[in-house]
Amino acid sequence: MKTSLLLRLAACASFVALGALLAQGPRGQAPPRNPVTFTAAQATQGKAAYAQNCASCHGNNLDDGQFAPPLRGTPFMTDWGGKPADALYTYVATKMPPSGAGSLGNPVYTGIVAYLILSNGGQAGAAPLPSDSKALVQMVMPGTASKGPAGPGGGLSPYALLPKVTPRVNPLDKFTPVTDAQLQNPPAGDWLTWRRTSDDLGFSPLNQINKNNVGDLRVAWTWSLPNGPTEGTPLVHDGVIFVHAYGDRVQALDAATGDLLWQYARQLPQNARPTVKKAMALHDNRLFVGTSDVHMVALDVKTGNVLWDQPVADTKGETGWQLNGGPLIAKNKVIVGTGGQHPGGNLLVALDMDTGKEAWSFHTIAQPGEPGGNSWNGVPIDKRAGASVWTPASYDPALNLVFVGTGQTYDTGPLLHPVNQAGVTNDGLYTDTTLAFNPDTGKLVWHFQHTPNDQWDLDWAFERQVIQVNVNGVNRKLVITSGKEAFYDALDAATGQYVFSFDMGLQNVIASVDPKTGAKKYNPAIIPGDGETKTVCPHAGGAKNWLPGSFNPSSKVLFVPMVESCMDLIPVGPGERGGLTSGVRFTIRPRLDGDGNYGRFEAVNMETKKVVWSRRQHAPQTSGALATAGGLAFAGSYDRFITAYDDATGKTLWQTRLNDVPNSCPISYSVNGKQYIALTVGGGGAQPATWPPLLPDIQNPAGGAAEIWVFELPEKK
Repeated sequence: MKTSLLLRLAACASFVALGALLAQGPRGQAPPRNPVTFTAAQATQGKAAYAQNCASCHGNNLDDGQFAPPLRGTPFMTDWGGKPADALYTYVATKMPPSGAGSLGNPVYTGIVAYLILSNGGQAGAAPLPSDSKALVQMVMPGTASKGPAGPGGGLSPYALLPKVTPRVNPLDKFTPVTDAQLQNPPAGDWLTWRRTSDDLGFSPLNQINKNNVGDLRVAWTWSLPNGPTEGTPLVHDGVIFVHAYGDRVQALDAATGDLLWQYARQLPQNARPTVKKAMALHDNRLFVGTSDVHMVALDVKTGNVLWDQPVADTKGETGWQLNGGPLIAKNKVIVGTGGQHPGGNLLVALDMDTGKEAWSFHTIAQPGEPGGNSWNGVPIDKRAGASVWTPASYDPALNLVFVGTGQTYDTGPLLHPVNQAGVTNDGLYTDTTLAFNPDTGKLVWHFQHTPNDQWDLDWAFERQVIQVNVNGVNRKLVITSGKEAFYDALDAATGQYVFSFDMGLQNVIASVDPKTGAKKYNPAIIPGDGETKTVCPHAGGAKNWLPGSFNPSSKVLFVPMVESCMDLIPVGPGERGGLTSGVRFTIRPRLDGDGNYGRFEAVNMETKKVVWSRRQHAPQTSGALATAGGLAFAGSYDRFITAYDDATGKTLWQTRLNDVPNSCPISYSVNGKQYIALTVGGGGAQPATWPPLLPDIQNPAGGAAEIWVFELPEKK
């Protein structure tokens, strides 16, 4: 058999096996009572779609394929007969065809499923087959369900007797509930939130892997994920690693071996497109996951079954909402923000952790008649947009405050020139702002706007790290954060009072800062709107972007991944649309003093505000940072390398090349006393997609070859 045929056979067989797993359905679900319905027209359309997309594997007659099992007769009915219709539909709609899973659209998938049902004894009627899972789960497939999945060629022979196999140890059997106390002070071997702890430090206390032995790191295991841009940071507890992949797939894996424990695959409505997700959240026996159709879902960590499913915003079919960041757990609430350019702006929403019901919400764009409502240059609320929440919030339980960052507005034109009305400004609250909330009530306790009237798409929507440092002889608790300018502001965590700023030296936007208030003055030469091209540093992709830094609480050193670049804001002609409505289009360029090195990984002491070390390279940084108690700092870059640095000197101690661009955050965890380093890859997200014009010499895989890589030290001899 030719190699290409073998590859096709393997692809078909693997999807059949996974389909059988998905077909088992949620435990405890009430059996559906209604026969499945479909129309003759659907079946006719499905037959044509089957011929085009499925026959090459399954055969023209559904049971004569060389590369996949029969789709009619006993093998098919063994897998699907008598089961809820949503099991078959979800499998087909999310896994087929293998070369383009989920790409055909709901009408095509409903037609194919209708054709399969007709070919297996189903009767067409007046009611069409729906694509909604809530309706499908109430419908039963014709026939009787049997045990055992079918494989290529009809499955296991009835004359075969399988040898007994020792059952695999399943770490989920010993999975313990995640508590509030653990979220604030996790076990050393766990990674329970986006940045491990709710203060967003991104620091691991593990030190088994250290400066002396990191050079011996080797691959422990890898696991292929659904292809596509992958920004999600895995979570780890009790030897189980949870991974959120593109296309709204969540998988639980054995963290020591990489074996699949369960998978959740969301069926999206036709008007929703898959989007990247940066984070999930764990609490008790629940895993909280945001979806591309702007829902929050609570999954049972033992099974992957849905416990509740609630919309984060009442979209009413409207477009413009996104849920790309991730949730935070605080005070029995799941707190998450929306992103996108929905008219009227975005929301921060708190859902009850037990039921999913909304507890409170907050508009991240100031409403008319409320504080800050007069900061939009007289623009009505339906013409205001932005203030997206692109990353998870942080939380300080001692202060009982949740800290959230917001982005800019692309609709910059109405804010460009002040209207000069009494009491009206063009600051645009609450864009580019740190917001501090009481999680019990949703009350806004304080806010600080870092960049009023952002005309450059240099938003401040990134991690809010809560750190303890000495300031002028006094130990203070601060919230530190940076905008895309790589310009850090430090605020008093309790009050929002401005404390200090630190400029990483890669921007020409902020000319000066008031040392008492933190108010910024902009460089007048780069303000758009006069018809001239403006060279602005950094590019809107950011010197600092959502890729979070890591803070070592012992050394007080912050490790920051950055990119050196600039942009020309070029005025567009009459009737043309620019990237910003002030009438300019982004273009990318090297810094005027550039030398071909775009990546920078820098260590800064946040007490002295001095650079400890800086390492520059040709490839831009594309991953978040990880610092560990082993004296190491890890980061990934556009050339597909992950690198371990000496955290005191910046010396490269180890690096290896990955199959695709690291586009998330490295983590560290331990199982049975053994420390691991893990990282997901999968290019195509906004960060790596920004830099190719500067890097014609670096070619990466197309389509996001997603995977999780896990590294370990070799066993001692």
